[in-house]
Amino acid sequence: MKDDKISRFPIPEINSLPDDIKSRILEVQEKSGFIPNVFLALAHRPDEFRAFFSYHDALMNKESGLSKGEREMIVVATSGLNSCIYCVVAHGAILRIREKNSLIADQIATNYRKANISERQLAMLDFAVKVSRDANEYQRKIHKL
Repeated sequence: MKDDKISRFPIPEINSLPDDIKSRILEVQEKSGFIPNVFLALAHRPDEFRAFFSYHDALMNKESGLSKGEREMIVVATSGLNSCIYCVVAHGAILRIREKNSLIADQIATNYRKANISERQLAMLDFAVKVSRDANEYQRKIHKL
Protein backbone atom coordinates (compact mmCIF):
# COMPACT_ATOMS: atom_id res chain seq x y z
CA MET A 1 0.00 0.00 0.00
CA LYS A 2 1.12 3.55 -0.72
CA ASP A 3 1.83 6.02 2.07
CA ASP A 4 0.03 8.86 0.22
CA LYS A 5 -2.71 10.26 2.40
CA ILE A 6 -5.43 11.07 -0.11
CA SER A 7 -7.88 8.99 1.91
CA ARG A 8 -8.30 7.47 5.33
CA PHE A 9 -8.77 4.19 3.46
CA PRO A 10 -5.85 2.16 2.16
CA ILE A 11 -4.77 3.01 -1.38
CA PRO A 12 -3.89 -0.18 -3.26
CA GLU A 13 -1.06 -0.45 -5.74
CA ILE A 14 -2.39 -0.35 -9.31
CA ASN A 15 -0.88 -3.73 -10.17
CA SER A 16 -2.69 -5.40 -7.26
CA LEU A 17 -6.14 -4.46 -8.57
CA PRO A 18 -8.55 -6.68 -10.52
CA ASP A 19 -7.97 -6.39 -14.25
CA ASP A 20 -11.18 -4.48 -15.03
CA ILE A 21 -10.48 -1.83 -12.39
CA LYS A 22 -6.82 -1.58 -13.31
CA SER A 23 -7.77 -1.16 -16.97
CA ARG A 24 -10.26 1.60 -16.21
CA ILE A 25 -7.82 3.51 -14.03
CA LEU A 26 -5.01 3.24 -16.59
CA GLU A 27 -7.36 4.38 -19.37
CA VAL A 28 -8.27 7.49 -17.39
CA GLN A 29 -4.61 8.13 -16.63
CA GLU A 30 -3.73 7.86 -20.31
CA LYS A 31 -6.48 10.31 -21.33
CA SER A 32 -5.98 12.85 -18.56
CA GLY A 33 -2.33 12.47 -17.63
CA PHE A 34 -3.12 11.63 -13.99
CA ILE A 35 -5.26 9.35 -11.86
CA PRO A 36 -8.11 11.17 -10.09
CA ASN A 37 -7.99 10.53 -6.34
CA VAL A 38 -11.57 9.22 -6.28
CA PHE A 39 -10.47 6.26 -8.40
CA LEU A 40 -7.71 5.39 -5.97
CA ALA A 41 -9.81 6.02 -2.88
CA LEU A 42 -12.54 3.64 -4.09
CA ALA A 43 -10.25 1.00 -5.58
CA HIS A 44 -9.64 -0.76 -2.26
CA ARG A 45 -13.28 -1.94 -2.40
CA PRO A 46 -13.68 -3.41 -5.91
CA ASP A 47 -17.43 -4.10 -5.68
CA GLU A 48 -18.14 -0.56 -4.53
CA PHE A 49 -15.79 0.84 -7.18
CA ARG A 50 -17.70 -1.01 -9.89
CA ALA A 51 -21.09 0.05 -8.50
CA PHE A 52 -20.06 3.72 -8.22
CA PHE A 53 -18.70 3.91 -11.74
CA SER A 54 -21.56 1.88 -13.18
CA TYR A 55 -23.96 4.47 -11.74
CA HIS A 56 -21.71 7.30 -12.95
CA ASP A 57 -21.67 5.83 -16.46
CA ALA A 58 -25.45 5.36 -16.48
CA LEU A 59 -25.92 9.04 -15.63
CA MET A 60 -23.12 10.62 -17.59
CA ASN A 61 -22.71 8.46 -20.71
CA LYS A 62 -26.25 7.39 -21.62
CA GLU A 63 -27.71 8.97 -24.73
CA SER A 64 -30.36 11.52 -23.80
CA GLY A 65 -31.59 15.03 -24.56
CA LEU A 66 -28.53 16.44 -22.80
CA SER A 67 -25.08 16.33 -24.29
CA LYS A 68 -22.22 14.95 -22.22
CA GLY A 69 -20.93 18.50 -21.92
CA GLU A 70 -24.28 19.73 -20.61
CA ARG A 71 -24.31 17.01 -17.98
CA GLU A 72 -20.87 18.15 -16.87
CA MET A 73 -22.19 21.73 -16.74
CA ILE A 74 -24.85 20.58 -14.28
CA VAL A 75 -22.29 18.81 -12.11
CA VAL A 76 -19.98 21.84 -12.10
CA ALA A 77 -22.77 24.32 -11.30
CA THR A 78 -24.28 22.24 -8.50
CA SER A 79 -20.85 21.32 -7.12
CA GLY A 80 -19.99 25.01 -6.98
CA LEU A 81 -23.24 25.68 -5.14
CA ASN A 82 -22.45 22.86 -2.70
CA SER A 83 -18.85 24.07 -2.23
CA CYS A 84 -17.40 20.76 -3.41
CA ILE A 85 -14.08 22.00 -4.75
CA TYR A 86 -12.91 18.49 -5.65
CA CYS A 87 -15.95 17.94 -7.89
CA VAL A 88 -15.68 21.42 -9.43
CA VAL A 89 -12.05 20.78 -10.36
CA ALA A 90 -12.51 17.19 -11.55
CA HIS A 91 -15.69 17.75 -13.54
CA GLY A 92 -14.48 21.16 -14.68
CA ALA A 93 -11.55 19.46 -16.38
CA ILE A 94 -13.92 17.07 -18.14
CA LEU A 95 -16.23 19.95 -19.10
CA ARG A 96 -13.38 21.89 -20.71
CA ILE A 97 -12.53 18.83 -22.80
CA ARG A 98 -16.13 18.04 -23.76
CA GLU A 99 -16.96 21.63 -24.72
CA LYS A 100 -13.53 22.42 -26.19
CA ASN A 101 -13.62 25.64 -24.17
CA SER A 102 -10.88 26.48 -21.68
CA LEU A 103 -12.98 29.06 -19.80
CA ILE A 104 -16.40 27.43 -19.52
CA ALA A 105 -15.84 25.47 -16.32
CA ASP A 106 -14.56 28.48 -14.38
CA GLN A 107 -17.43 30.61 -15.67
CA ILE A 108 -20.04 28.05 -14.65
CA ALA A 109 -18.47 27.33 -11.26
CA THR A 110 -18.24 30.99 -10.28
CA ASN A 111 -21.39 32.45 -11.90
CA TYR A 112 -23.08 30.33 -14.54
CA ARG A 113 -25.58 33.14 -15.22
CA LYS A 114 -22.73 35.18 -16.75
CA ALA A 115 -21.18 32.25 -18.63
CA ASN A 116 -21.04 32.13 -22.40
CA ILE A 117 -23.78 29.49 -22.77
CA SER A 118 -27.03 29.19 -24.71
CA GLU A 119 -30.43 30.22 -23.33
CA ARG A 120 -31.36 26.54 -23.20
CA GLN A 121 -28.27 25.75 -21.13
CA LEU A 122 -28.98 28.70 -18.85
CA ALA A 123 -32.52 27.40 -18.24
CA MET A 124 -31.11 23.92 -17.64
CA LEU A 125 -28.66 25.22 -15.03
CA ASP A 126 -31.28 27.44 -13.40
CA PHE A 127 -33.44 24.36 -12.91
CA ALA A 128 -30.58 22.16 -11.68
CA VAL A 129 -29.45 24.79 -9.17
CA LYS A 130 -32.99 25.35 -7.90
CA VAL A 131 -33.50 21.62 -7.39
CA SER A 132 -30.11 21.36 -5.69
CA ARG A 133 -30.99 24.22 -3.32
CA ASP A 134 -34.40 22.86 -2.38
CA ALA A 135 -35.30 19.43 -3.73
CA ASN A 136 -38.38 19.26 -1.50
CA GLU A 137 -39.89 22.35 -3.12
CA TYR A 138 -39.65 20.76 -6.54
CA GLN A 139 -40.93 17.44 -5.26
CA ARG A 140 -44.08 19.24 -4.07
CA LYS A 141 -44.48 21.01 -7.42
CA ILE A 142 -44.02 17.77 -9.36
CA HIS A 143 -46.53 16.05 -7.09
CA LYS A 144 -49.11 18.74 -7.96
CA LEU A 145 -48.65 17.99 -11.65
